[in-house]
Amino acid sequence: MKAAMIKEYGPSDVLQIGEIPRPQPGSRDVLIEVHASSVNPIDWKIRQGKQRGAIRYKFPVVLGMDVSGVVVEAGSKVKQFKVGDEVYSSPTHRRQGTYAEYICIDESAVAQKPSNITHQETASIPLVGLTAWEALVVKGKVKPGQKVLIQAGAGGVGSFAIQLAKQLGAYVITTCSTRNVEKVKALGADQVIDYTKENYEEILKDIDVVVDALGGEEKYKARKILRRGGRLSLLNATLIQNTERFGPNIGLLKTGLDLATFKLSSWLFHGISANTIMRPPSGKILAELTTLIEAGDIKPVVDRVYDLEDIAEAHSYSETGRAQGKIVIALRKGEAVSYPRT
Repeated sequence: MKAAMIKEYGPSDVLQIGEIPRPQPGSRDVLIEVHASSVNPIDWKIRQGKQRGAIRYKFPVVLGMDVSGVVVEAGSKVKQFKVGDEVYSSPTHRRQGTYAEYICIDESAVAQKPSNITHQETASIPLVGLTAWEALVVKGKVKPGQKVLIQAGAGGVGSFAIQLAKQLGAYVITTCSTRNVEKVKALGADQVIDYTKENYEEILKDIDVVVDALGGEEKYKARKILRRGGRLSLLNATLIQNTERFGPNIGLLKTGLDLATFKLSSWLFHGISANTIMRPPSGKILAELTTLIEAGDIKPVVDRVYDLEDIAEAHSYSETGRAQGKIVIALRKGEAVSYPRT
């Protein structure tokens, strides 16, 4: 089967299209014919080698953490899915990635695809949806009427999190650049702070939950605006910066120590719960999201679509930080595209 892989760490041009063996499903796996995948920042961070302290691979590596497709084979112990089911997932990074024509995934990480959107739209959702759910529902414990700040509202996680927070009944505040103000308002943001003109830490106070997508020094600013008893969901640790400065092993250790110190001081001196957000590969959560999507309460936000052969260009575009929503990778030829296609 065809797949996009890397045989070494480096810039986007280390991504190569080649042939690899089609995977064989285990007893609890479903074999999925991939119709679409997507690009997430974690993909090119892994490709650059900046996550190698935390995630170690044996080359060659197929990247990708989002998939929408069709079940073509089911393991002997699979109970929830059958051949022909349309499904989606954000599987564990410990197995082959989704930039491939077929992938095996444990059924526990798989859910039925929303029936009212395309495979390409669906592929934009799993990782950002699971991340937003973990940040807002599991760790944020958002309740109706609470004030929630979502940083970088025009990004992949941000654009999903705005919609999810609204469905949870929150008053949603977000940050973005001038060109994205109307976009995030359309997603449901009640208050928008243009970071090119204003500093949110000078405007906001007594916030209940902050989803910090920026990391670094931003987490200290975010902590300042939270009320006592508030919750801070940290999406972006400083692993990349520490890896570049200290190497993968010491960088990982320093990142862990920095986060532990920040969390402890947040609790002891500010009365704030700070949590590192890790995306759970959960079919149960995706099923919850499917219900919201099929009801029209949450809509996919796609910037543009690339073919698998253009995966290096898709990575390069993602690295610019200019994408408004998700970057989708189309693997199934002939399917209609309702977004700009390069």
